[in-house]
This record gives sequence, structure tokens and C-alpha cells, in this order.
Amino acid sequence: QVQLVESGGGLAQAGGSLRLSCTAPGNIFSVAVMGWYRQAPGKQRELVANMSPGGTTIYADSVKGRFTISRDSAKMTVSLQMNSLKPEDTAVYYCNAHGKAMGNYWGQGTQVTVSS
Repeated sequence: QVQLVESGGGLAQAGGSLRLSCTAPGNIFSVAVMGWYRQAPGKQRELVANMSPGGTTIYADSVKGRFTISRDSAKMTVSLQMNSLKPEDTAVYYCNAHGKAMGNYWGQGTQVTVSS
């Protein structure tokens, strides 16, 4: 059972910032595409951002220029810095790890609430 441990999230005002972090086991982190998805009430889970082991990033159009994903190999952690938050960023955010021949793993989810 692969465990992704999330931290961060919480409540912010519009225009504010929050930071999410997710730690994965070393054997997973080194080979997995690590990223963040989110799911708002009544909506499907959507990709926010991810980063490959080689550093290639993908961002949802809605967060480009506001959110930054990063990886720290020494800490086996992927982080999501969220700036200029908007009420529509309110959702449960999930850490994700996936890759070839290794399956698809999820964190437990962390709530992000942005007030207007």
C-alpha cells in the first residue's frame, strides 16, 4: 500500500496564498509523475498540475501563472505553491503519483477554501 502524505491547505482570502506538500516513498517518488488534482462539489476531479521526474510540467489553464509545482528529491516531496487564489479554486486537493508499470496512487485529500 503506497501512502502519499499531504499537508497544507486550509482557508485563504481571495488574492492570498497557500502551499500544499505531499511526501511519497522514495522508490515511488524517484520514478513517478507527481502532481495535484482537485475536486469541487458537484464537479469531476481535474488535473491542477504535475511534474515528471525529469522536470516537465503540465498546468491546467485555469492556474497558469498563479500556481507553481516543484519537486524536492532530497525530501521526496512535491509541493504546490498557490498564489492569487480565487474563490473558484475552492476544492479538495489530492496528491497523485503515477507512472509506467507502477499504478496510480492518491493522497487522502486536503481542503482548500478561498473566501471572496
